[in-house]
Amino acid sequence: MKLVPFKNVSITGGFWYEKQKINRENTLPIEYQQCKDTGRLDAWKLDWKPGMPNQPHVYWDSDVAKWIEAVGYSLAQNPDPELEKLADEVIQWMADAQQPDGYLNTHFTVVEPDKRWTNLRDLHELYCAGHLMEAAVAYYQGTGKRTLLDTLEKYADYIATVFGTGESQKRGIPGHEEIELALVRLAETTGKKKYLELASYFIEERGRQPHYFDIERKARGDESPYRLGGPDILPYAYNQSHLPVREQTTAEGHSVRACYLYAGMASVARETKDESLAKACKTLWNNITTKRMYVHGGIGSSRFGERFSFDYDLPNEDAYAETCAAISLVFFARNMLRLEKNADYANVLENTLYNGVISGISMDGKQFFYDNILASHPKYHKYSGQKSPQRQDWFGCACCPPNIARLIASISDYLYTQSDDTLWIHLFAEANANIRLKNTNVNLTSKTEYPWQETIDYTVNPDAEKSFTIAIRLPDWCDNPSILVNQEAIDLEKANKNGYAYITRTWKKGDKIHITFPMPVKRVYAHPSVRQNCGKVAIKRGPILYCLEECDNGKDLAALRLPPIAEFEVKASPESIGSVPMLIAPALRRDPSPWNGKLYSTNTPKYKSAQLVAIPYFLWANRGPGEMTIWINE
Repeated sequence: MKLVPFKNVSITGGFWYEKQKINRENTLPIEYQQCKDTGRLDAWKLDWKPGMPNQPHVYWDSDVAKWIEAVGYSLAQNPDPELEKLADEVIQWMADAQQPDGYLNTHFTVVEPDKRWTNLRDLHELYCAGHLMEAAVAYYQGTGKRTLLDTLEKYADYIATVFGTGESQKRGIPGHEEIELALVRLAETTGKKKYLELASYFIEERGRQPHYFDIERKARGDESPYRLGGPDILPYAYNQSHLPVREQTTAEGHSVRACYLYAGMASVARETKDESLAKACKTLWNNITTKRMYVHGGIGSSRFGERFSFDYDLPNEDAYAETCAAISLVFFARNMLRLEKNADYANVLENTLYNGVISGISMDGKQFFYDNILASHPKYHKYSGQKSPQRQDWFGCACCPPNIARLIASISDYLYTQSDDTLWIHLFAEANANIRLKNTNVNLTSKTEYPWQETIDYTVNPDAEKSFTIAIRLPDWCDNPSILVNQEAIDLEKANKNGYAYITRTWKKGDKIHITFPMPVKRVYAHPSVRQNCGKVAIKRGPILYCLEECDNGKDLAALRLPPIAEFEVKASPESIGSVPMLIAPALRRDPSPWNGKLYSTNTPKYKSAQLVAIPYFLWANRGPGEMTIWINE
């Protein structure tokens, strides 16, 4: 599968149009100002001196890079001279900051110039380089301007001289992965195979013995053994370098690093047609999605190390599920989708986007979650030392805000992929696309109120009548989909291949595709080994996961019970959360009277009739503090 050129697809209305509008008008300006106020932008001027405030941090470059990447995507669809001027100014600072040999890093240029490449394990040099490469590609694709792309090609060329298997080269690897998938994007954009080869090197070298992190640790005089996680956790599992990648069978360690690595592995496997690497990707994918992924698509269940823990360990109130981790899973899913035509990847991608990702940003695009918990009690957070259960303006480690901005700005890049004769539709949005199939230009437009409404209408307009295939994903949450082409029903049993309905015909101007994905409310049950959710149920309608909030249901959400036979009514939610569909059902609430004046009672609990109100999970915490839960006692 090839990506449809980014500038050939635009979101024209509906859910993602509104998200992109808020991203463009609110989020990007706020993030620019935060980067300015915290010194992240001025760091590129290289005028920091010891004793001055705002010492450039080892990961600051990546925050600015992600903001530029988001701007590049935004400008491709919505030209904005003022925003472009701001980005161009920062990009010129970056170009001017590049050292004669090609090196580009604010921290190590002005703070520790003698420690370049001495601690790859912890200090983010290659990670920052990767994000700069992705920014360069996006800004070039969005504006056609080459300044940042040329700068990052020079940096990549320099990195290729430093690392490798040559006699004078370091056999180093990044402690925080990201550069692997970035190098593949750089190779795709420039047509230069050497960047793909460098990405492949970083992947193949991972986990080899003697371990490079041990070598560099001893070289800098650090004699302490590396065991992040305790004596029972494999050394270097935290950064996925405990084994060569083909021998890794479970997702381990820091979840963002892990899925950035796996996304890079899938990209390299696709480009090199490496079947054993692809097999390793599938093994890791299956472990995550069948044993270590939250119902909202979040990953990384342990707050200690922001990491995966063990199979079926998915706590709710103590969940970590970092926004960046959900985004990294989206990247992994898309790259697996390009590797193999299987809707399982797109199903996870969609679920994660609508639930575990966009929960990380407020309705107005001005505040952010770092972690995305599945249950909340404000006082518990206060006394447990967790971050506030309310979104924040910014973070000291601000990886999540610009990450979610770049993903929302690039969402049109996730709708379709293509080959020479087939177009795959993975996500459903109101959009306009121009695609070349069978040497014919094809315009595809769509109208929909998805994910709130169940119908999507496409109009197919090829320049000339031509036979080609359109493959439409059949979501795993939908039991009875229907597709009509010019009012004629498609036999989906025959058309279905790996979760896509393949429709091959001679298409002509004005052909209509009408899709209906019925959206009854569904109950979701966790695997019995997920001990935290036994006897509980979650609620979905279409791709949207729902939750309970205190402001709708009162305190003590754990006292509520949802009877197995209760049926849901769909109503418009309050205007304060956008009047989107909310769900109402008859429920039961435990009568607290037997405990009057007591902490424990031997009386059999009794229940009173109650009403349960559920709203889309991604909208929680937009109406002030209070309890929240996804999983409901049944």
